Amino acid sequence: MNETQFAEDANRSPESGRITDISKNGYQLLKENKVSDAIDCFTKILLMDENNNYALVGMGDATRKSGSTRDAIKYYQRCLVHHPGNNYALFGLADCYKVLNQYQKAIEIWEQYLLHDDKNITVLTRIADAYRKVRDFANSKNTYLKVLEMESSNPYAIIGLGHLHYDFKEYKDALCYWEKMMTAGMDDVDIRVLTSIGNCHRKLKTFQEGIPFFETALKREPHNFYALFGLADCYRGLNQIENSLKYWNRILDNDPRNKMILTRTGDAYRNLGDYENSKLFYEKALNIEFDTYAVMGLALISKAQGKYEEAVISFNRLIQQDNKNYRLYVELGECYIKMNDRRKARETLENFQKLGIKNQKVCEMLESL
Repeated sequence: MNETQFAEDANRSPESGRITDISKNGYQLLKENKVSDAIDCFTKILLMDENNNYALVGMGDATRKSGSTRDAIKYYQRCLVHHPGNNYALFGLADCYKVLNQYQKAIEIWEQYLLHDDKNITVLTRIADAYRKVRDFANSKNTYLKVLEMESSNPYAIIGLGHLHYDFKEYKDALCYWEKMMTAGMDDVDIRVLTSIGNCHRKLKTFQEGIPFFETALKREPHNFYALFGLADCYRGLNQIENSLKYWNRILDNDPRNKMILTRTGDAYRNLGDYENSKLFYEKALNIEFDTYAVMGLALISKAQGKYEEAVISFNRLIQQDNKNYRLYVELGECYIKMNDRRKARETLENFQKLGIKNQKVCEMLESL
């Protein structure tokens, strides 16, 4: 609530003046994060005037701040019943729905707010974000662009457009928007922009170009997961296995039970031919819970070591759980070829084709057989 509104109410009556003073105190306490004291103030007002708009919005803000989102919704809705169109209640209510991931409801409330203030950039960017969350590309993009028409360098809209295009796998367009944020200079740009640009290069497989962005992010935050992961994955894409291994291990120093990273580390050791360490990491992943990639990794080690029967058993079990993964059929087929059982190899690949899925690698292997 702003000072002008408090002043207007204070001139109406002595009781209004008292309510205004208590309201001011309540909102000041909220700013100071003294939530329970603020609630006491707003409760006093509601005892004098049960439908007071300041107190109802204040109670909504206070309960939302304390984490009671559903209680906050009740106060904002109660305010809107008695004071339709109250901007503060609309704003608070929409933010509550956003917290609860009820984005469509949040959009409806924010659009009501825009009926009173259609140039509010904060609300427009929130609406665009919400449309992005519900994967409504057109409305999200149009709303972000509307913000940029009013404020051409608005960082929330530019970053939002980057995320929007990234979510829809339009990585080149995402890169264009995030690179706009770089014009302010590498020293000032948000670290998330750096990792986002790096991630676009990862997705576009321009790994070498992504590395400097992840390195810059890592200089700022030496334990940043996204920077470490990005570097490890870029070096993996460049087949610089030892470099990728360095960053997988750095992630594990901070998060030793990260199952995905344990399997990636196992893969790196396997590709270096260090099967003992590779097995160790795959087994660590499996000790947390079943992991398809860890089991596949162990099967690939068996295959590489010439233990084809062991590998065949593992690949067959994995196919039962993931029967559309073409790589499992290819690896199993190769095991049968090594065992001089071309009939079984052909049968394995034909079983995959019976699923109605076309895969070039499978077709090429069948032709060679």
